[in-house]
Amino acid sequence: MTAPAPGYLRRLRPWDAALIVVGGIIGGGIFLNPGVAAQRTESGLALLLMWVGAGVLTLIGALCYAELGARRPQAGGTYVYLREAFGPLAGFLFGWTMLLVIYSGSTAAVATIFASYASALFGLPPSMALPLTVGALVFVSGINLFGIRLGAQIQNVFSLLKLLAVAVLVVCGLFLAGAGHAPILARDPAHHGAGFMGAALPVLFAYSGFTYLNNLAGEVDRPQRTLPRALLIGMLLVIGAYLLVNVAYLAVLGHAGLALSTAPAADVMHRVFGPVGARLIALGIAISTLGFCNITLVAGARVLQVMGEDGLFFGAVARLHPRHRTPNVALLLLSGWAIVLALSGSYGQLLDYATFGDWLACAVGVGTLFWYRRHDQATTSFRVPGYPWLPLLFIGIVAWVVVSTMLDNPRNAGIGVLIMLAGIPVYGFWRRLFSQKAT
Repeated sequence: MTAPAPGYLRRLRPWDAALIVVGGIIGGGIFLNPGVAAQRTESGLALLLMWVGAGVLTLIGALCYAELGARRPQAGGTYVYLREAFGPLAGFLFGWTMLLVIYSGSTAAVATIFASYASALFGLPPSMALPLTVGALVFVSGINLFGIRLGAQIQNVFSLLKLLAVAVLVVCGLFLAGAGHAPILARDPAHHGAGFMGAALPVLFAYSGFTYLNNLAGEVDRPQRTLPRALLIGMLLVIGAYLLVNVAYLAVLGHAGLALSTAPAADVMHRVFGPVGARLIALGIAISTLGFCNITLVAGARVLQVMGEDGLFFGAVARLHPRHRTPNVALLLLSGWAIVLALSGSYGQLLDYATFGDWLACAVGVGTLFWYRRHDQATTSFRVPGYPWLPLLFIGIVAWVVVSTMLDNPRNAGIGVLIMLAGIPVYGFWRRLFSQKAT
């Protein structure tokens, strides 16, 4: 078995790990995007089934990653699995795409959501949005330069506050606004649905991020036991939260009202408490997005650090801080690139490429499980139930999503593929450079 990355300190406890799963999935999507899914479904029942089905699919992926993490409890996550199963080129292409668009693009976009809600919350002019975006990225990077324990404590606060925001939203929707005022499961004659895939895409995107904990496996205490439990508990919390929030939306707005809403969380809270309620949920969304940015940067930095250690990236990113044992150079590089994307204004389009690449990487990552089952005979603390059918089901559905995305939006999908393929000559360059240094 490959040894864990040297130098990391295992300071993440089970509750820390579970909240990382929650924080890595719940960003701003559940507060903003259910209206899009409602537009593409014909009833409240179909909408809820879509959220439950996507949650079950994501849970299957999380269980697969639980076994992968138990087999390789070290930093790097998907990069390590691809490198071992399919070779260094596959690992490099994941890390390359992660740096350029998957983690950096999603972080820049979500930081911009934070800035827009923070500006509205404090009555700031639109000109403050960009400084707030940059300030948020600098803040979440800075707190993680001083050790995983401090970063985890702050992340726990972010995750608990976002769960509190979800709880407030659910209580307001189901009780204070009077559940039953709108028919929750009723058919909406104004919407005939857009097919399974059209409705599934915005829902699946809201569930992405369950793989981030595996990037931090080198810092999880008793990882063979903690990783599977944290992934299971975290996913169940997310599925429950998402289902209850959608029930609250439907109870207050109805399916037709939800389909017309671009900000359903704000609409629900405004109906209950007026402008004060809208400001309250704006605070919850701002905190939620800030916590998401924190996790993506921390998780992505670990991938870059392992790549540097393997000689597939700048040697400086492989260094750990001598005292805090954190990959500070890698963290600053990833956050710096996210800031560049935010300043360039191209992050919105890059987010489309990021979601495409993220789910593709998840499917390929789950595919490595078949290689490990065949070649790694070491005992492991967790094995995916229903193997090989559940992993095959996950890979098949995600492949369907990826192919459908390419057919529906060939331009963006094509550019995303080109970004990945551009990493092949870069990989050749780094291999030659590394070989020259070795000689």
